[in-house]
Amino acid sequence: MKKVLTYGTFDLLHYGHINLLKRAKALGDHLTVAVSTDEFNLGKGKVCAYPYEERAYIVESIRFVDLVIPERSWEQKIQDVVEHKIDIFVIGDDWQGKFDFLKEYCQVVYLPRTEGISTTQIKETLSGQ
Repeated sequence: MKKVLTYGTFDLLHYGHINLLKRAKALGDHLTVAVSTDEFNLGKGKVCAYPYEERAYIVESIRFVDLVIPERSWEQKIQDVVEHKIDIFVIGDDWQGKFDFLKEYCQVVYLPRTEGISTTQIKETLSGQ
């Protein structure tokens, strides 16, 4: 069984998130998604519309997702890959090169972002900017 792992905040879920999860799942048999905790997001200066528990519940309800785990820190990625026996790490190509250090442990794939949609864009539209 080929296991895939991706990370994200998944706030204000949109079709770009679904596209990422669908393409990630297509690379293997099992998809684990690490959803960023509220504390981790606050440390990055990011405030979410929904708390972690609700975002994790939404993500685990998506048919492409087999397991949701919390993302609590930048440093946990190697441990997650090893502990969950991950074969492929997947992330959007806006992170190109940032996770190459994982190539020692698994394949790293940077997927193109879905054009025309982002959580930042949605937040700007809702705030009238």
